[in-house]
Amino acid sequence: MIDAYEDPGTPDRRGGWAYLAWLVRCQPWRALAGAVLASVWMVLMAVAPYLLSKAVDDGLEPGDTAALAGWTAVLFAVGAFNAWVSIMRHRTMTRVRMDAYLRTTKVVVGHTVRLGAALPRQVGAAEVVTIGVSDVHTIAGALTVVGPGVGSVVVYVFVAGLLLSVSPLLAAVVLLGMPMVAVLVGPLMSRLQGTETEYRERQGVLTARIGDLAGGLRVLNGLGGKELFAASFDRDSQRLRAQGYRVGAVTSWMQALGVGLPTLFLAVVTWLAARLAAQGDMTVGELVSVYGYVAVLIGPVAFLVDMGYQLSRGVVAARRVVRLLRLEPAPATDTGTGTGTGTGVADAPVEPSVLHDPVSDVRVAPGRLTALVGARHAEVTAVVDRLGRYGPTDATWGGTRLDAVPLGQVRDQILVADNEADLFAGSLREVVGGRRAPTAEDVGRAVGAASADDIVQGLPEGLESLVTAQGRSLSGGQRQRVRLARALLADPGVLLAVEPTSALDAHTEAAVAQRLRAARTGRTTVVTTTSPLLLAQADTVHYLVDGKVAATGRHHDLLEREPGYRALVARDTDADTDTDADADDATSRDPDPGTEEGADKGTDTGTGTGTGAGAGTGTGAGAGAEEVVR
Repeated sequence: MIDAYEDPGTPDRRGGWAYLAWLVRCQPWRALAGAVLASVWMVLMAVAPYLLSKAVDDGLEPGDTAALAGWTAVLFAVGAFNAWVSIMRHRTMTRVRMDAYLRTTKVVVGHTVRLGAALPRQVGAAEVVTIGVSDVHTIAGALTVVGPGVGSVVVYVFVAGLLLSVSPLLAAVVLLGMPMVAVLVGPLMSRLQGTETEYRERQGVLTARIGDLAGGLRVLNGLGGKELFAASFDRDSQRLRAQGYRVGAVTSWMQALGVGLPTLFLAVVTWLAARLAAQGDMTVGELVSVYGYVAVLIGPVAFLVDMGYQLSRGVVAARRVVRLLRLEPAPATDTGTGTGTGTGVADAPVEPSVLHDPVSDVRVAPGRLTALVGARHAEVTAVVDRLGRYGPTDATWGGTRLDAVPLGQVRDQILVADNEADLFAGSLREVVGGRRAPTAEDVGRAVGAASADDIVQGLPEGLESLVTAQGRSLSGGQRQRVRLARALLADPGVLLAVEPTSALDAHTEAAVAQRLRAARTGRTTVVTTTSPLLLAQADTVHYLVDGKVAATGRHHDLLEREPGYRALVARDTDADTDTDADADDATSRDPDPGTEEGADKGTDTGTGTGTGAGAGTGTGAGAGAEEVVR
């Protein structure tokens, strides 16, 4: 079975059948052992009726006690040995299925990691969840074909050969029975693949709706959209249930045929054998053996029908996995260069240097705090994506094209801190520290700079308190400050922070703005925001219109000379430009000053005010089409 750290290999992405075949090729000896053990197990079950017939004809009928005892001992020995074979068959097939399960899981996880920030742009989270939760199990179950499936075919031919020695008529009936099963079950298999595919797609849509609901319930309630969303969810649920009934209808017919056809088969053969015995063409022992042979065949025939069912579902699941594996990372993310060399053609600047995005004309001076302001969140985050090289970019770094620098060097020195970045489960210290092992002093400074001291003090075990996945045990404002503390602890040469204070109340936001500037003194920092409190701390503010710099200056200067900037930031064209007016206006925009819960609404609604994470381009807690996971 594949080791946890073993390379899973290169999957065959040509299609669902090719992927299943690749899983078998990855463990050829184990698959062969499963097929051999299953074949021996079923053949020995078919041998038992033969031994029983010999005991009847040679021992019981003529009254030969020694022959009866001998054949009984052989029957017992064969049964005991077959019990051991059955145990080994089951263990081997369990390993076959587990290898396929773990190998598929590793392949999917590894590929999603390689996709990186390109993943949410190409496939929905619901699709990935459905693959990880359901499809990998279905694919593993489909590999039953290499064990009982092969054994069923072998024992079917073996029993037909035994019957040929008893009665050619019975052998012909047995041999013709399997084509009849294929004719009856084949169309159902094709129909099952179609209905199963549609069911999986609807299931993915509903899973996405559940994710949206979990992430934006408070927002929906605040906007009065809960009933509308609930009605839409109810309609999708009804459609999924109806489709599930259709899948169940096809499945029930296949399972009914799997049980009914062998039973009917048994009745026909038994009736023919009884007539032959009554006519004197067959001994009593042979009649007993024929009944035993056909009884044994019930299992293999049912296995073959179930194998068709499992393969139909497995191919549908494998096609979904293959569709995910065919997704390619963005060229810049994948190759690490825009020139096609794969290793870069220039090293990162040794000294702090200017970052320049020619598309927007944003110029980030080294060692300074720069703010990007725009009415459309997607346009601002697109600038950050180009400056952070999360996608194709023409940006330059110290005069050198950013995509000509090896990607590893870019990631070492430029950090994009998204306000919706993932938080993994663990202690607060581990969540803040990430993959580093920081000292207690470093963690304390980062937590203080993010104004997250109260979070540590409010938790029962401080930094050792457990935080659930995605920080769901914390409030929205607390999660945002934990993300900021993690970014500050990394201490990158260039920090690109997307809306780092949008979920905070005015009092906390003012403290974070001051401490952020102090903590990043002498380091290059870029923030995207429309908060006057944070903009007042910036050395340079770039005001973007339609994705391009329309004005550049200090916050107060732009308030005086740019009406559009003033309307966006102050939300009042007649607002005063002094500091007190700015602070008052920033306070008034928060529905519940002094609490993070009220400020959370600014993050989730995406109402187009510029402070929310959606900024008019997304829904719920997401940031729209341009949102990326760093």
